Amino acid sequence: MTNFLVRHFIKDYEEVEKVSVRTAYGIMASIVGILCNVLLFGVKLTVGMILHSISVMADGFNNLSDAGSSVISFIGVKMASKPADEDHPFGHGRMEYIAALIVSFLVLQVGFSFFKDAIVKIREPQNLKFSIISIGILLLSIGVKLWLGLFNRKLGEKINSQVMMAVFADSVGDVIATAATILSIAVFGMTGINIDGFVGLGVAVVVMWAGIGIAKDTLEPLLGEATSAEDYEKLKNFVEQYDGVVGTHDMIVHNYGPGRSMASIHAEVPNNVDIETSHEVIDRIEREAKNQLGIFLVVHMDPIEMSDEQVLKIRQQAEEVLKQLDLHASLHDLRVVDGKDQINIIFDMIVPRDYTREQKRELNLKMNQRMKEIDARYALVITIEHSYIAEEEK
Repeated sequence: MTNFLVRHFIKDYEEVEKVSVRTAYGIMASIVGILCNVLLFGVKLTVGMILHSISVMADGFNNLSDAGSSVISFIGVKMASKPADEDHPFGHGRMEYIAALIVSFLVLQVGFSFFKDAIVKIREPQNLKFSIISIGILLLSIGVKLWLGLFNRKLGEKINSQVMMAVFADSVGDVIATAATILSIAVFGMTGINIDGFVGLGVAVVVMWAGIGIAKDTLEPLLGEATSAEDYEKLKNFVEQYDGVVGTHDMIVHNYGPGRSMASIHAEVPNNVDIETSHEVIDRIEREAKNQLGIFLVVHMDPIEMSDEQVLKIRQQAEEVLKQLDLHASLHDLRVVDGKDQINIIFDMIVPRDYTREQKRELNLKMNQRMKEIDARYALVITIEHSYIAEEEK
């Protein structure tokens, strides 16, 4: 069903990097969510009124509130698709994250309501009514909500949409809650034991935990998270594939919404190549990064020594010493200022972000000592930095 809807209602559905295609996915998911939840609301309200069942009608109004989540998703996707303007030169893509954050608050509110109701039911157990029709309606609800959740997850993973993943988590919470209701009714019907309050308490914790997870995943890109190792390698390899670029470092990526990023990177170019030639290469990289990757890329050009044997020798020595001292550190932008009695070696060193001031000072000291053992004239001038790339677990 999901593939059918995608193929028939989304033009160019494979080109998910396009903002227009992402918007089409988001609108379709929102409309499907609204229709499913309104359908469940109508069925449950009707059956609840016929059976005079408060619980079934209450579950129906819960579905109506879920339709509200889909409306928020729809509004968020539409606002995120607005083009850049004078006040927002990088577009409105982060509105999608804000919509997902609002949905996470709704999930938390539902979980908190379940929690309060569960406490009341534990203190004051209520008589449950076993009804085959009620069970059938609840099973229908589980089927529809489970499909809706998987539908949103599949599309959310395809276009990297936080708001769709939030709707997925919301739907899973509803499935768990409804399944718990069926379990409580079934146990009561077979044994006469009322476990409704205790089951509801467990459901409330699960739902609230899901809401917290959604909020966390949504807040990270809003606050500014480190670039993933996968995206780092992709952009690094893209820049370094060009003739005239011998290396890269100091990459920073700013996320302005899914498919909307700005990045800066330092490209190392040979210092014996004409600067206009290197500049032409850099301009081409920036243009093609926009066209091929959809990234507004700013490239800083760093000339490095490629022929001076003394500099190459010292760079190799420094890299080997640092590798022996700390496998998690690296260096770049090494320059040498030669003198009769002293040779200044100037470079930047990147260390893990969790290193303390003492660890940095000790590494700096050991680096100086080891290099002086090679040549007493060596004097290191080190600038210690942190990477903006997500670090792998040690």
